[in-house]
Amino acid sequence: MNAPALSVTQWQQIDTVLLDLDGTLLDLAFDNHFWRTHVPQAWAQQRQLTAQQAREQLERRFRACEGTLNWYCLDYWSRELELDISALKEKHSDRIRWLPGAREFLGRVRTLGKRLVLITNSHPTTLAIKDARTQVISHFDAGFSSHTFGAPKEHLRFWSELAKVERFEPRRSLFVDDSLPVLRAARAAGIGLVYAVHRPDSDAPPRMQQEFPAVDAVAELL
Repeated sequence: MNAPALSVTQWQQIDTVLLDLDGTLLDLAFDNHFWRTHVPQAWAQQRQLTAQQAREQLERRFRACEGTLNWYCLDYWSRELELDISALKEKHSDRIRWLPGAREFLGRVRTLGKRLVLITNSHPTTLAIKDARTQVISHFDAGFSSHTFGAPKEHLRFWSELAKVERFEPRRSLFVDDSLPVLRAARAAGIGLVYAVHRPDSDAPPRMQQEFPAVDAVAELL
């Protein structure tokens, strides 16, 4: 069962709204399809492998990097796989799209007078490609990629580095993300309100968890 919308009193106690990008505002279906379909296809063609062989080999490589900055780094994967990942992502960028109600949510939060801050693990090149399609950055007062800080959002170092450049009161902040490890790190960093997204990928079943209050889409918080 989804968490109820935040009350008027709760919104009055929030100064800063910290938001994830992929799976919170933009549909994670693009990223999942890209890494599970397009990258294995290119890898198979380059190495003269079957699609199944390519997926199996890449799955082991991907799994070894989960939770690290390399997992999100286009430069790293371009070197490791000897593929131009940025060009491949640009080629298939027509699949990038907003999640339902996300863009409208940003507009309504701005009318409430809250500071909007984008915090993402997306590589700067990925962020640029997605912004070209959606103009998502224009909706925010500030935006930060974890690559700037040398640590992903799953690590407390990210949050300590963020606090040096974005002056916000953690207890008076709302953070929304679709990743359980990231949500745990935000809680450990003292963020006052931490919410999960159940449906980050419109092509996949909802992600159910009981650890954090959750909504299907960010618009439900209003």
